[in-house]
Order: sequence, then C-alpha cells, then structure tokens
Amino acid sequence: MTLAIVYSRASAGMNAPLVVVEVHLSRGMPGLNIVGLPEAAVKESKDRVRSALLNTCFEFPRWRITINLAPADLPKEGGRFDLPIALGILAASGQLSDEKLKEYEFVGELALSGDLRSVRGVLPIVLAAQQAGRTLIVPEANSGEAALVRQAQVLSATHLLDVCAHLKGETSLKICQLNLEQRVGSTGPDLIDVCGQPHARRALEIAAAGKHSLLFVGSPGTGKTMLASRLPGILPPLTDEQSLDVAALASISRNGFDIRQWQCVPFRAPHHSSSGVALVGGGRPPQPGEISLAHQGILFLDELPEFNRHVLECLREPLESGSITISRAAWQTVFPAEFQLIAAMNPCPCGFLGSSGRACRCSTIQVQRYLAKLSGPLLDRIDMQVEVPALPLELLSTQSNEKNESSAIVKERVLRARQRQLDRQGKLNRELQVSDLEQFCVLTDDVQKILNKIIDKLNLSARVYHRIVKVARTIADLMGQEMIDATHIAEALNCRALDRTRSLI
Repeated sequence: MTLAIVYSRASAGMNAPLVVVEVHLSRGMPGLNIVGLPEAAVKESKDRVRSALLNTCFEFPRWRITINLAPADLPKEGGRFDLPIALGILAASGQLSDEKLKEYEFVGELALSGDLRSVRGVLPIVLAAQQAGRTLIVPEANSGEAALVRQAQVLSATHLLDVCAHLKGETSLKICQLNLEQRVGSTGPDLIDVCGQPHARRALEIAAAGKHSLLFVGSPGTGKTMLASRLPGILPPLTDEQSLDVAALASISRNGFDIRQWQCVPFRAPHHSSSGVALVGGGRPPQPGEISLAHQGILFLDELPEFNRHVLECLREPLESGSITISRAAWQTVFPAEFQLIAAMNPCPCGFLGSSGRACRCSTIQVQRYLAKLSGPLLDRIDMQVEVPALPLELLSTQSNEKNESSAIVKERVLRARQRQLDRQGKLNRELQVSDLEQFCVLTDDVQKILNKIIDKLNLSARVYHRIVKVARTIADLMGQEMIDATHIAEALNCRALDRTRSLI
C-alpha cells in the first residue's frame, strides 16, 4: 500500500486555505474515489486525470485509488485540483519521486492531452503560498497574474510532462515574469468634450479630490452619464498595494483579472435591473458583487430610482464601513467594498421638472412617489447632490471646445488637493472620522452659526452635517486654504439639491 501527499489551495472568498491532497493505492476492485466534500467539477476530475495520464504515456494504476481532499469539511470546487491529483497518483504508484513534492504547491486544470489550463483565483493562492514559504506551480496562462506578487516564488508550466520533468530535475520551469507593456493606462474620455455645465464639472472635481459620493440630478440628455464616465480620467492611478487588492477581487470573480488593467481605477456601471446579489455579492460559494469589483474605484448607478429599492438599501452599510459581510447558513465571507458612489437620476418620472425647454407633466404626488424611491438614510450617505440643467441651444451649436479644461489640467488640481490631505491627516477627507473633524475641520464661530442655522432650517441629520463639513474641507483644499470659511460652507450646501427639494415638497 502506498500513500502520497501533495499540497494545493482551495478558494474561500478572499482567502485560499491549504488543501492536502492525499492519494492512497490499495488492493481491491480497480477504481478511483474522491472524498473531502468535492463539488461536481472536482468529482469529474478523475476522468480528466485518467485520460491525461494515459495520453502522456504514464500508466494509470489498476488499483483501488482513494483521494482525500483535506480538510474534509471545506467545500472544494473547480478544476484546480486536477494537477495535484495527477501528481499524487504518479507519486503513489512509484512513477514519480515524492521527495520534492513537499516543497511545492500545485494548481491547474488538466486537458485530456495533459495540457494545463488556467484557473480562477490564482492571486490569493500566490499570497497564501508565499506566507507558507512554498513554491507555487501554476499554468502558463496564469503566469502574468501570479507575477503581480513580486516577492513570491511562482513557476509556470504548459504541460503535465513539464511539471514531472522539473520535479525529476531534468529541466527547470520558467519563473513567472511581470510584463506590463500592454497595460491600458489611464487613457479614457476627456473632460474637454463636455460643453458647459460649470457647476457639474466643479462638483466632479470636488468629488475626485476628496473621494466623495456624488449624485447628478437633471433632465434627459444634459450630460450626467457623460460627466460620470470622465471621472476616472481625473483620478490618480492606483498604488501597487491598492492594485493588488483590486486584482485579487477580480481574480476570484467569474471574469477573472485582465493584466492590462493593472493600476487602472475600476469603473463599474451595472444595469438598473441588477439584483441585490449581483450588486453586493453572494451565491454558493460567495462571489464578489459589483460594489466589491468597484473596490478602490467607482460604482456608477445610472437611472438611480429605477433600481429596486431593496437593492439600493443594500448600499447603506458598505458606504459607511467600506466592506460587505455575506452570511449564509454554511458560509460567512467578508469582501472589501471601499468604492466611490456616482449616480444619476431624472428630477421626476417624465424627466423635465424644472426644465425651461419642456413642461413637466407630473403631478406633485407623482414627484413625491418618484423621490420616495430613494430613502432618506441612503440620500444622507451621498455627499453631494448636484443639479445638471439643460444646455442652451447656442452652446450646443458651438463646435469649438477651446474654453473647456481638459482632464489633465483638472487632474493636476486634484492631485495637489489630495496631497494636502495626505500631508495633513494621512487620509482623504471622506475617510475622516467624527473625532477627526474637531482637529482637521475647524470652523470659526461665525461660520458655525451659519451652518447650524441652515441645518436647522432644512431639518438635516447629524450625518449630513458631518458630510457637509468634509466637502467644505475638500473645497478649501482645492483652493489651497487651511481654514474653512463661509464661502466653502456655502458651496458645500449648494451641493445638496435634493435636501432642498424635499424640504419644499
């Protein structure tokens, strides 16, 4: 009787727990049995492994083969265990020495010919293998993603025979190399294309400087979506640490991670028919939702009131905490969700309330019902609510955009404002806690009286009060001023359009 042990990794949210693949050969009726809570794709690996071994001129043992994936209570899914199972069978049957197996971890799906195919979730596996101090062997298709962790020891292979030859010492596998030549970079739509809308452009700049959430309110065709799509162009690129978090989340998602998006700010724009699970994550096993895929980036919700109200309410906790905890009967997973919310909506069902070009056909009750789709607690968590009016006809007919500022010019001001925040408090203004406001957002007595009077008149909450102060702090940083004065508070209050509308209806 022969026993072989091979190390691999499973996927559990952002983690990659160790899986010990134990292969035991014993006398009895020939067959192969996999235990250890395998999913359907793992159970089917016995057929892939058998054909792969036979097609690469190895002998498939005519013994009773038992494969245990430990720990037994951890669900196993996907084809990532094909390679370690095949190596375990070869080692247990004496066709491969097991001396070096303990130094490595293996993941990879096998084709019937023995070729190695890519698997999802490689980046968390690389991080876990690095902490364990073992060398990881992955398919060649995953080499670019695996190389993002520069300190890790990761090798890539294209075929089962290559892995066996490396373990025998006959050849050496390639070390995964990081190649960012095809990186997309920060190219995208430019603000210079946006005609007019100085107030909305200013709000977009404030949102970028302080990482504030923003809601555009305006009639159809006023440029709300156009403005939102240009926000990534005025944001700084992600740091290596932030990019690694973004890549790890994309790696475990259904679509995987594209190496060309390295250091690019994520921009997610789900359709308004999206479900709550699609937005916040879920499933079995739990998968990251749109808010997690927008981590360190932008979540753009167009036609905000058209989303199901239950779906929108799911955003309330992540907007405050920066993470989402998905709890099910057999699962509990925490995904990071530190995103910047940008949304757009019409002022009423017909879309022309307050428009000078077309008359609104909606009654007061219809407007109230439409605005009621957005709850007060959700609106309180949106830092700025800005009106985007219709453009004058003469401005639309103008072909030249020479007077418009480009994204590069605006980006320079955003970078300077962000650097002031980091030098002063070590974080961006949106991330300030209530206790930090007394130290970094000091108001004079006159400014405090003005703010208190307006808060009382509009009957705004304490959360809104704090968010107004944070936005005013960002406005002062954009203007290069250390103290917050009345003009900064006035501009911040002017960016709360729906609060004024609700007080009048």
